[in-house]
Amino acid sequence: MSAITYLNFDGIAEQAIEFYSEALQAIEVKKVKFSDFPQDPNYPLPENELNMIMESSIEFAGGKVMMSDLLPSMKSVTGELVKGNNILISIVMDDKQTLEKYFSNLSVGGYVIMPLSEMPWSSCFGMLADKFGVVWKFNSDADKFLDQVISNKQ
Repeated sequence: MSAITYLNFDGIAEQAIEFYSEALQAIEVKKVKFSDFPQDPNYPLPENELNMIMESSIEFAGGKVMMSDLLPSMKSVTGELVKGNNILISIVMDDKQTLEKYFSNLSVGGYVIMPLSEMPWSSCFGMLADKFGVVWKFNSDADKFLDQVISNKQ
């Protein structure tokens, strides 16, 4: 079992899927719209919600991100979508060239928080917020750093 990053969007999940698929050079993209399922005649979705994304996933370089739209008709139950700093996606990989490419691609339309550079905890670390407000952390050797610090404490 693994934990997977899951992002909700406010009617723009399809745009996000396209952007992330290209930026991360997705190996596989799957998406299902609400219109792909028969509607309950007692509770039909409004026309504007049928083309929204019910579930999707993009796979890239051993990682996976899942996304969907938060339906306006469900906001009374789920609450409003709020952009915030309580979630970020961390990409950890030794291939610095690919890490740099992902960083460059995802920064388009967003902003760099910390440019990729050598840090005491990583030979290549950086952070950015993409054009959807999602924060990404890049780290070439996070596991090595964690293992080193833990072994030094023992």
